[in-house]
Amino acid sequence: KKVVLLGGGNVAYHLAKKLSQSTEYQLIQIYNRSPLSPEFDTIPVEKTSLMEALLPADIYILSVKDQAIAPLSSSLPFKGRLVVHTSGSVPMKDLSDRQRRGVCYPLQSFSKEQEIDFSKIPFCLETEEASDFDLLKGLAKEFSPKCYAIDSLQRQYLHVAAVFLNNFANHMWYLSQQLCSNQQIPFELLQPLLEETCRKGLQHNFFEGQTGPAKRGDRTVIEKHLQLLQGIEKDIYKDISTSILTTYGQ
Repeated sequence: KKVVLLGGGNVAYHLAKKLSQSTEYQLIQIYNRSPLSPEFDTIPVEKTSLMEALLPADIYILSVKDQAIAPLSSSLPFKGRLVVHTSGSVPMKDLSDRQRRGVCYPLQSFSKEQEIDFSKIPFCLETEEASDFDLLKGLAKEFSPKCYAIDSLQRQYLHVAAVFLNNFANHMWYLSQQLCSNQQIPFELLQPLLEETCRKGLQHNFFEGQTGPAKRGDRTVIEKHLQLLQGIEKDIYKDISTSILTTYGQ
């Protein structure tokens, strides 16, 4: 099976790098409107910036920014091919209906400089035509054994859940780091707590694992903390504490 990848970002790079090693699904071309970053030079396939130069393939993977998916799919110079995107938040039907539509969403955070162990990454798959699902699943299995049939609505909720789990959690750690820095407190003092938080998180025992003043309903401590904060940090602390208090009936 032949594959063309469209895109030049972090996800596109890692997909191209992995797919270039496959024998069952052959990456034959990478398209990007602007020049590709130097990392792509290590991937030995044809590159093009010309839409009219796209090669015939069994699957076209659109690994581009969310807002570019619909216009890019509409500008493809052919019809009736299997065209999939890799976004967590864009519905499958945003792709042009001139094509056989699908989604191949790897649920992971990517950066070009970080090596990726694809075998641990779940792939969320959806196709408009049932007959295309096995073709897409075969492609996904070149990356990971963890393949799941997830429709567009489920995938959007899953993406929201991932933002809570990953992006919001990371932002909390950043705010904690900034709070320490502003008060000349070595952040390394919190390192063991961070490690224990991650260890407990991997046990998936989130409800029982919650600790802290809001879990205990200790409003005296909460008010003292709020007096130390201002601006958006104060609002975040208050809102999350309210959520925890409500969750545990305090």
